[in-house]
Amino acid sequence: MKTSHKIPTFTTDYTLKRKMSVYHTPVLLEESIELLGIKADGVYVDLTFGGGGHSRRILSALDAAGKLFAFDQDNEARANIPDDPRLTFVRSNFRFMRAQLRLLGIREADGILADLGVSSHHFDTPERGFSFRSDAPLDMRMNREGELSAAKIINEYPEEELIRIFRDWGELDGAGPISRLIVQARSSSPITTTFELIETVKPRTPRAEENKFLSKLFQALRIEVNHEMEALKMALEQSLKILRPGGRLVVISYHSLEDRLVKNFLRNGTFSAAPEKDFYGRTQTPFRLLTRKAIVPSEEEIEQNPRSRSAKLRAAEKL
Repeated sequence: MKTSHKIPTFTTDYTLKRKMSVYHTPVLLEESIELLGIKADGVYVDLTFGGGGHSRRILSALDAAGKLFAFDQDNEARANIPDDPRLTFVRSNFRFMRAQLRLLGIREADGILADLGVSSHHFDTPERGFSFRSDAPLDMRMNREGELSAAKIINEYPEEELIRIFRDWGELDGAGPISRLIVQARSSSPITTTFELIETVKPRTPRAEENKFLSKLFQALRIEVNHEMEALKMALEQSLKILRPGGRLVVISYHSLEDRLVKNFLRNGTFSAAPEKDFYGRTQTPFRLLTRKAIVPSEEEIEQNPRSRSAKLRAAEKL
């Protein structure tokens, strides 16, 4: 039976959301769960377990036969795993989703949810180096066992590679001058902390938009450290192979680079803005959109959780 094309309406219990996780407040919780269209006995995948807020809400909609597979590459997320036999925690980057699920005997799923970006826990743990508001080592690794850190990039990448990172991942104007400042500074002494980096780029930091500039700078480094765009592309492509017909893909993104990839993929099945066409010129798409426009947090949610402000939710159903 085909599902209705009607876009669901949403109700949200913000008190419940706050209680569910102090590690990370789940963003657009009820909206994303409603778009998953959960079947009580279905198989679901949470690609970004984090504090477990979305996972707990999925579990609340499953019966004893339902299954949830939750991915997270950060070992610290293990502390949030609920004692529930229906949940299997997979400590892995979601770029390896298909292979990891196959190892567990799972070849198809009814729904996949991804809440992208950085958890509040990462921002609020200064020693992880994700925030420009605290002086900390230049780290930014989601997986602390990874070899590449922000310090390695800042101190070892050639100038042209730094330009690429700040231009492509941070969408920063003046990526060249910013990179030259870094190369000049590191020639006399390594840049090892967040505040040292901030001081280094200060001559190119707009006074009126300092926070916006630093947010983009740190975003660019974080994306490169964790290969975020590559991992997202891989996960989206694998979702098509894992989802059953009628299965749903729900993604929450936090910046334009992520949202652009997600929007194009859900609309066209590719990362290009133009859809593929068959021999007769007919548009080929593997999805039926559930969200014609991105869903954004309400004013009430933004007030309760200011970090949700930039979130955009998109969803589609596999044909």
